[in-house]
Amino acid sequence: MSLLKEIQSPEDVKKLSPEQITILAQEIREQVIQTTALNGGHVGPNLGVVELSIALHRIFNTPTDRFVFDVSHQGYVHKLLTGRNGDSFKKLRTSEGVSGFLSREESVHDSFGAGHAGTALSAALGMAVARDKRGTNEHVVALCGDAAFTCGVTMEALNNVSASTKRLIIILNDNKWSIAKNVGALSRYFNELLTSPTYNRMNDDFEAFLKKMPGGKSLIRLGSKWKRETKDFFVSSSLFETYGVRYIGPIDGHDPKQLEHYLEFAKNAEQPVLLHVLTTKGKGYEVAIKNPERFHGASPYDIRTGKSSPQAQPNKIPKYQDVMGETLVKLAQEDKLIAGITAAMPSGTGLNHLEEALPDQFYDVGIAEEHAVLFAAGMATSGFHPVCAIYSTFLQRAIDQVIHDVAIQKLPVLFCMDRAGLSPNDGPTHHGLFDISYLRAVPNCVLMAPSDEDELADMMATGLDYQGPAFIRYPRGSATGASIKNSPEKLVIGQSQRLLDADDIDIWAIGTMVEDAKKLAENLRKMGIQTGVVNARFAKPIDTKHLLKSAKTSKLIVTMEDHVIGGGFGSAILESLQDRGEQIPVERIGWPDKFIDHGSSVAQLREANGLGAEQIMAQVLKKFRDLQAPPKEDVIPAKVI
Repeated sequence: MSLLKEIQSPEDVKKLSPEQITILAQEIREQVIQTTALNGGHVGPNLGVVELSIALHRIFNTPTDRFVFDVSHQGYVHKLLTGRNGDSFKKLRTSEGVSGFLSREESVHDSFGAGHAGTALSAALGMAVARDKRGTNEHVVALCGDAAFTCGVTMEALNNVSASTKRLIIILNDNKWSIAKNVGALSRYFNELLTSPTYNRMNDDFEAFLKKMPGGKSLIRLGSKWKRETKDFFVSSSLFETYGVRYIGPIDGHDPKQLEHYLEFAKNAEQPVLLHVLTTKGKGYEVAIKNPERFHGASPYDIRTGKSSPQAQPNKIPKYQDVMGETLVKLAQEDKLIAGITAAMPSGTGLNHLEEALPDQFYDVGIAEEHAVLFAAGMATSGFHPVCAIYSTFLQRAIDQVIHDVAIQKLPVLFCMDRAGLSPNDGPTHHGLFDISYLRAVPNCVLMAPSDEDELADMMATGLDYQGPAFIRYPRGSATGASIKNSPEKLVIGQSQRLLDADDIDIWAIGTMVEDAKKLAENLRKMGIQTGVVNARFAKPIDTKHLLKSAKTSKLIVTMEDHVIGGGFGSAILESLQDRGEQIPVERIGWPDKFIDHGSSVAQLREANGLGAEQIMAQVLKKFRDLQAPPKEDVIPAKVI
């Protein structure tokens, strides 16, 4: 009988024998592999935290005790142990299944939702301080990946821990990988800790000796000073203890007995404690161990070979991210002042092409988007042409640097924003639906969106030529299959492209919605409604010259964008017309004013939110017919005598 099927809550985990824990760990790994092979998902991170997650639920009591997962892409095991191991887990990341991240709406055991790195320690510290003020006794555990410490916000939180609370447990889950291989001084520091285990063995032996003595536990609690001093004999500097946090480690993250021992110690500690836990990303699945970057977040795959399933790659059309990366290589080969910058996402952004071809012009700064933008700004002041490749959803973290450090100084930095639009299986933390709104208001910026991969290449050449901040937003996944010119051409900034002439309705579309606009126009023309299409290309500046002409020759303007409707491209069109006194009706098509959940596909989520092809057609037809209908005459009520 399957042990996993019998686990309905953490209480069931606590009843297991040591032998059963080993069996449960194996069953969990099998379930994670089977589910992600079908649906895709974060394979490596979850396979690495199986024993750690089991130990946490054996020592602590959620939902009273609170676990805060950094990013929370390693939360699948936690879900399986907290009553979500049925059909909903097997449908992980689909419309009918559980989220790929933690969600407060999904379970009381999920104390904090997240999708971006570096959030756990600050949130956990906030919970600990709130607990102290309430006078309650629950435990708060922050589970941080080693790469999370390259986030500035994590270090900011670490600076406040000892001054804010005496009871906080921090787990440093160290697998030496975030998505790509970890980089920087902190990565080297963690490696130094791993290569100096002498202190930790001595510390453990001495504590065991003290516990046997009368009053030994008191001596342990008072011993932080000698602990810091003796550690300095073996490690050049104890970073965490400098911050007032007791460091213990390294600990074998796949040894249940050792994990439970140290978690129990941390549970009873009277000062903040950091447990340095070593785990293997992808443990239990050799293919994932050998390919940690690809199996960090994988598309559906064949379990035996690890290769992508046929449905994951339905054709050989290149992905937008690879078009960006390959184009950048071409441009950088011609201009040695071009530099590519990524925040721990070389493969996801396509900058791995630059890393392989021109490593001296490639920089990975770790999970530090704010630093990436400032770093680029510094290079730009010295005559270089930096290209920041950052997902739309992650660039939100650096909006202050975009405004304060790049835009105000009108520095020539090109931002390539992948994942604009939906990242369907990942959900609201990863959808790139806000970038037009948060960038359109910033002076000095140029904001572009290509309708195909050839236009993306042209926009890269355009952005690098512009003497100020330029932004290109494009979607996740396969492009359109358009042929790409050998040499990208610079576009005229702010100039749209007329695709079809109009008499009745003129559709102004941007980015991926251009293809949808052409299909909509074709269907409307079949009904006798003369419909035009404009590929706007630019969300800022708007092509006002052609927009005003459109307003004078059409009866209705329709805007289409893969972006929230509030403050987006359609709003820019409305404002441009309003500012110039044009009163033509405008119907805006875009995502509604709400956070869009995860789902099986873009098509499914569009249908669920009124953006299916037939739904858009009905919306536009209703608006046009309402305009064509004769005005209703006022009816004067009969006089009552």
